[in-house]
Amino acid sequence: MRLALYQPDIPQNTGAVLRLGACFRTPVEIIEPCGFPFDDKRLRRAAMDYGGQCDLARHASWQAYLEARPPGRLVLLSTAGAVPYTDFVYAPTDVLLLGRESRGVPDEVHAAADARVRIPMSAGLRSLNVAMSAGIVLAEALRQLGILQGKTEL
Repeated sequence: MRLALYQPDIPQNTGAVLRLGACFRTPVEIIEPCGFPFDDKRLRRAAMDYGGQCDLARHASWQAYLEARPPGRLVLLSTAGAVPYTDFVYAPTDVLLLGRESRGVPDEVHAAADARVRIPMSAGLRSLNVAMSAGIVLAEALRQLGILQGKTEL
């Protein structure tokens, strides 16, 4: 299981995802360009001292990511996803892909996804932030895979 952020805009969310990846021993892929300097102090503050413990890979572009991508399905978290995230059956090699906070992902990236899942929410509300969405779906995926079954450590 991996998390991938497509051209993230907000350093605090990216930092929170790095912290999530470290705490759940889930590698994080950053698909650049980012909307901020990657060494930004807000990013470091959000990741706290966990950033160095995260298995992190950076890719200069979408094409570079595709060339380096390990085998497995690309599961896009999208408000346009047809399947609720709780109804999807996750695999250990899945990559959970999250789009930019400001614009999601372009059609090319959407089309490349093997599956699209959504987080159901109250009518009239658009979306959660990227870090919160990553945490919700990653926790469900790890639960399904038996990784979060009452263990205190991963």
